Amino acid sequence: MASIGSKVIFVTTSPRTAEKMIQEIELLDKHFSGQKWNNENQRAFMDLLKKENFFNGKGEKDPAFSARDRINRAPKSLGFVILSPNIELTDAGKQLIKIKRNEEIFLRQLLKFQLPSPFHKPNKKAAEFWVKPYLEIFRLIRHLGTLKFDELQIFGLQLVDYRQFDHIVQKIERFRSAKAQNEGNYKRFRAEYLEKELQEIYQDEIREGKTKIRETKDISIEKFLKTKANNMRDYADACFRYIRATGMVNVSHIGKSLSIVLEKMIEVDYFLEHTNREPQFIDNEKQYIIYLGNVEIPTLYTDNRVLLEEKIKSEFPHIKITLNQTLQELKDIYADNLELHKEQIISEQIIAIKDYRLFDEINTTFAQILDKSLYDAPLMFEWNMWRAMTMLDGGNIKACLKFDDFGNPMSTAQGNMADIICDYGHFGLTVEVTMQGGQRQYEAEGEPITRHLAKYKKEINKPAYCLFIAPKINEATIAHFYALHKMNISYYGGTSAIIPLPLNVFLKMLEDSYKASYVPEPSHVQNFFEYSKNLANKTKNEKEWYKGITQKALNWLV
Repeated sequence: MASIGSKVIFVTTSPRTAEKMIQEIELLDKHFSGQKWNNENQRAFMDLLKKENFFNGKGEKDPAFSARDRINRAPKSLGFVILSPNIELTDAGKQLIKIKRNEEIFLRQLLKFQLPSPFHKPNKKAAEFWVKPYLEIFRLIRHLGTLKFDELQIFGLQLVDYRQFDHIVQKIERFRSAKAQNEGNYKRFRAEYLEKELQEIYQDEIREGKTKIRETKDISIEKFLKTKANNMRDYADACFRYIRATGMVNVSHIGKSLSIVLEKMIEVDYFLEHTNREPQFIDNEKQYIIYLGNVEIPTLYTDNRVLLEEKIKSEFPHIKITLNQTLQELKDIYADNLELHKEQIISEQIIAIKDYRLFDEINTTFAQILDKSLYDAPLMFEWNMWRAMTMLDGGNIKACLKFDDFGNPMSTAQGNMADIICDYGHFGLTVEVTMQGGQRQYEAEGEPITRHLAKYKKEINKPAYCLFIAPKINEATIAHFYALHKMNISYYGGTSAIIPLPLNVFLKMLEDSYKASYVPEPSHVQNFFEYSKNLANKTKNEKEWYKGITQKALNWLV
């Protein structure tokens, strides 16, 4: 049980995206099921996790704490794991690692998350919680039509009691009206509005002089409010990401807002009407755990056979339904056809991309990424890079990110694979992207990228290379990849031809492809990487190599 002192709604922020927990709880179940969740096993879990291809963290300073951070938060809070008296997966956890389409299981578990609960007991400093946060955020989105990130951060997180719903709606509507009258400088307007709300939320702490920030000696109100604002931003971001995992919402990356998917509106209305808004089993942990792990509650639209049949007939009229088909069989049929429909949408996108019809749009998106004007820039970078590579040349270009049912980017690639995989027939290419810069770029990306390439080489058993793109390339990254060109390491399948390029140089390569009087071929790609290998063996240091390969990139079709 955790004692909480929050004055606003808090949601799980670890892992940052919901899909990240799937492989981790599967690892936990495989090696520690039936054992105690103690310091020894927590450290052992992190030792195993660090060796997995899908893990990008470190967990070095305090492995036991890192393990608790990963498992005690989302996996436990959302009812996927039980940690006492022994480690085991709930039915919800077993389903999560078993099924291909996990949107429904995420939706059920999010709708059950509540404050307070046997896992989260408010202390005397906390707000008087009485809410299922994700359920009420869905209600806000549906009621308002769209919910912007700033509105969720400033107002949505104040919905600590579902009976305050109308009050929060009024606050948002007043904010929108005031915003319309202050179009000159939204950044300043937002900052002033946020500070006013924070002053109100934390008036007791400010009045009593309890503004010291943990791990610092700073007691200034300015630092106190800034810290609270940052916490609320993190909660709002996590809420955005977890709600997106349900497949029920559209994300406007430019407007930084959420809206209900039109085709999902009837499903959202159904669970908003039929899901109990009252927190359950607050003082009964045993019953609460059973409730959380139950994969049949709350009841969803597709649990009703009559409604599901109507939905299938409406969206896929060619499907014939028979009386002897079970509800689960109908769900599987519906899910399979959604996948086929998604694949068709993506195929149509690829045709438009290869015809260069989206050239200007792709360039505009890259500019927005560099300007940091998009929500979830890492996801948009990965998605737009897939579009760019598809347009650049021939080959079968596969994005390893997750798409929603309508071909929109939903979440980034899982950690056990490259971001993009390009099959050119007699050779292959992995593409990795990051928004990271500085030393963090090398620390977070260097070794995983090499592992991904080695894994891909082994899978295809033919020459393979890697292209690494970031807004800026750090010197440590350059040195690392230069060295790998020359070092024959059996663990990585020999030498590793990984070329790091800043985004502006790659955009020049894309422009050259667009302007060329012919369609570039896979041989142009392979020649570029073979040139890099030869240049690495001729040059004395990484600076000479990087300068030479950058110049070659600027004229790669010559």
